Amino acid sequence: MPGMKKTLVNLFSGFLGVGKSTALKALLAQRPIHEKWAVIVNEFGEVGIDAAAIDDGTLPVAEIAGGCLCCVAGPQMTVTVATLLRRERPDRLLIEASGLAHAASVIDELREKPLGDALEVGVVLTVVDPRQFSNPDYNRQPLYRDQISIADVLVANKIDLADVDTMAEFRRLSANLFPAKTLVSEVVNGAVDVAWLDLPLAEKARYRPAAPAEAHSDWQSQGWTFDAGRNFDGARLTRFFDALPKQVPSLVRAKGVFRVLDSWVWLNWVDGQWGASQVAWRRDSRFELIAREIDADAIESALNACLES
Repeated sequence: MPGMKKTLVNLFSGFLGVGKSTALKALLAQRPIHEKWAVIVNEFGEVGIDAAAIDDGTLPVAEIAGGCLCCVAGPQMTVTVATLLRRERPDRLLIEASGLAHAASVIDELREKPLGDALEVGVVLTVVDPRQFSNPDYNRQPLYRDQISIADVLVANKIDLADVDTMAEFRRLSANLFPAKTLVSEVVNGAVDVAWLDLPLAEKARYRPAAPAEAHSDWQSQGWTFDAGRNFDGARLTRFFDALPKQVPSLVRAKGVFRVLDSWVWLNWVDGQWGASQVAWRRDSRFELIAREIDADAIESALNACLES
């Protein structure tokens, strides 16, 4: 697709029954009159948007058959997206799928050639029901965790149906998410703001995350980010983790998400033990730690040494 202008693409995710259809329609109603948008939706699903409901003859809408996009990320999605881009040349493409189980695979597909040559991946917006979000049964499901993990903007919908304790728990849990979200918001009836789709996502090579409220005032926090396209060497990263408690003697907490061999791994150090798992996050690799004293330059140098050349 050489010569095609870059189209901004926003992935729109959310668990079944959270009001995602209503929220997406709210976004479409706010489309700037001078911008041309296109939408890809599922052909069916519990809360999938019926294309006929949003297609007023001016908005290009395409459907992908087969349920959730994660099941068809590959040839069918590539052909559908490429055809829509070539025919319509939209300024923005919204991709939504009900029951999206592996949003990360969709992001990977959008970034790889040939789609990556024509698309710029923007904000990923995930809608949640705070009553589900604060329920441990939901957070035990990989599908649900992936949707939360990959989000840049996390929107709690149906807050009018949640009680005070549920909202307090939502705020506590969402404030402690890692990686932190660009925005966490609360709405009623899917009233999302179209401006959220254009929130800046510029990477900061080094940043200071908020230290936990329970941390003593003498503790410091420090974070680093790395471009999503860079891979870390797994063996070097393992040696870095093993040496970290000695390099940072006052270490109380460390956590990171890294791209290793084109997969994404979440690591968490607490009470002297590392834990690891795969995650859906795709925005960037990042690492944070909390300690009484941090030699930030030394840590940054050690992290850079773990990058593949």
